[in-house]
Amino acid sequence: MFLSVFDVFKIGIGPSSSHTMGPMTAAGRFLKLLRQQPSGRHAVAVGARLHGSLAFTGKGHATDRAVTLGLLGWTPAEFDFDEAERQLEDLRLSRLLRLDGLPQLMFDPALDIVFDYGPPLPGHANGLVFSARSSTGAVLLQETYYSIGGGFVMTAQEGEGLPVAADVTPWPYPFGNASAMLRMARESGLSIADMKRANEAHLRTQEQVDRGLVHLWSVMNGCIERGLSQEGELPGGLRVRRRAAGIHQQLMAERQANRSQPHAAADWLSVYAMAVNEENAAGGRVVTAPTNGAAGVVPAVLRYYLDHCKGAECDKIADFLLTAAAIGGLIKHNASISGAEAGCQGEVGSAAAMAAAGFCAVLGGLPEQIENAAEIALEHHLGMTCDPAAGLVQVPCIERNGIGAIKAVAAASLALRGDGSHFMPLDNCIEAMRQTGEAMNAKFKETSLGGLAVNLPEC
Repeated sequence: MFLSVFDVFKIGIGPSSSHTMGPMTAAGRFLKLLRQQPSGRHAVAVGARLHGSLAFTGKGHATDRAVTLGLLGWTPAEFDFDEAERQLEDLRLSRLLRLDGLPQLMFDPALDIVFDYGPPLPGHANGLVFSARSSTGAVLLQETYYSIGGGFVMTAQEGEGLPVAADVTPWPYPFGNASAMLRMARESGLSIADMKRANEAHLRTQEQVDRGLVHLWSVMNGCIERGLSQEGELPGGLRVRRRAAGIHQQLMAERQANRSQPHAAADWLSVYAMAVNEENAAGGRVVTAPTNGAAGVVPAVLRYYLDHCKGAECDKIADFLLTAAAIGGLIKHNASISGAEAGCQGEVGSAAAMAAAGFCAVLGGLPEQIENAAEIALEHHLGMTCDPAAGLVQVPCIERNGIGAIKAVAAASLALRGDGSHFMPLDNCIEAMRQTGEAMNAKFKETSLGGLAVNLPEC
């Protein structure tokens, strides 16, 4: 099992990797399929149907907008806000898609994107079906996609267990669980980051890996900086005000006046994480880590290491990200990072485990201590529901990232105080999260039908 660091960490746009980035990507894949099929030459109209969590919280997550942008040819990684807005306005007036390699297609987002509030599709809670029709209304091509968290997309064939091509790549360190990861580290004498780097070398050159990691951190840190400078209300109707800029100003003033309290460390972690997730809620540019809803935890802990830890070295940024990605890959492979599938334990819980592992690694932790740090962080997120108010990635999501970052640092600190031996293995904790997610009522898994989402202030 191998999942690249550049798949775990993907550059995209807010507010949701599964409800925004995934549907946008799925729309692009459908266009590619339509171009490849002879029937595509006879298509005159396209449409999409959203199922499960995509239907229930799609408006709050801007899923309909994401589908439209994908059908206009945009991808999450290559997105120009101003040009996209111009094209959206043109589509609103013309109700026509004009795409290279395809005939002119009728498409009215208000009518041709259907929110289906019935039972979810069998493959995943986030399902969407695209179709292309002829002039008589006959369906010429139809494909089902599942947005499975973190911006990853699968077709129905892939998601419903039908035969797919096996990965036969000879990865140097093909660990599929934490136990195998620790065994390979002992046998090779390498760190988790070094093993991850060796696997990456089968996909790209060392220079490409290094350059890519530098770029990832640049985007993450840029997101923090933007979030720390912006004020005002977030979009969506809840009238949630941005707080990161104000808190940051207070922390800076206290530092300059030499009035900082010891517990201010937690405030710094929180403000970095909240800055990212306020940007995400505003539809800004973020990096999935491993999802958009949990995008603040990993950058916050890495920024905290660089700015607040004695002896911090910029050269260790790569080790932090590689180690975090190794843990994220294990969780995705053996459980889920999707809030619609596992609740927020799968999003912020996974992010905290990844950040704890990365932080422990750059502080000199052994592989066993790193595994312990990830386990502690994940263990204390088990059972966390995903119940966003009004389907927006704002309440409780923004604060939850701040608390997740604090837990990650605490988990790494505890692990470093020991020798790596502990009672509950990370593998068992990941399995417990998977089982908990399966047993969790659907109304607590990103449908906004229960929990905090239905217990709102009356004023």
